[in-house]
Amino acid sequence: MEQLFSKLAQWTGGQLGKPHTFAGACLIVIIWAVTGPMFGYSDTWQLVINTGTTIITFLMVFLLQHTQNRDTRIIQLKLDELIRSNDNARDALLGLEELTDDDIRRIQAKFAALAKMGNVPDELVGAHEELQKVSNVLHRVRGRVRSVLKPRSPEQQE
Repeated sequence: MEQLFSKLAQWTGGQLGKPHTFAGACLIVIIWAVTGPMFGYSDTWQLVINTGTTIITFLMVFLLQHTQNRDTRIIQLKLDELIRSNDNARDALLGLEELTDDDIRRIQAKFAALAKMGNVPDELVGAHEELQKVSNVLHRVRGRVRSVLKPRSPEQQE
């Protein structure tokens, strides 16, 4: 079920971003507007467009949120790989997504201050505590990832 939903969400998200989809939506609105005089601009005529747009909007929220979450996870994995493969990068930053918003804001403020100061050799002196928290979280996350990615023996697979 999850794979089916994921594929449907990806396909739908891709289709909605195309010009012909927007043109189709505009065409529906034009047809609805043109038929107004035929239906005397009745409550039912108005209810058709209101109900249709409400249902579509409601469903699209879930599809687009799923697609955005998936894209965010993919980008995060790619960034993690780039950080991991770069000897000059701070491995402690790999686990930032596991921190609280307050922790992230503190680290962001430290990096903003560093950006104003320029390239300082001892730039981590003020951010040591926050980076230590990240390092601890990273260690826990790596353990979870290893346990998930660890090849299972044939007995465990059955």
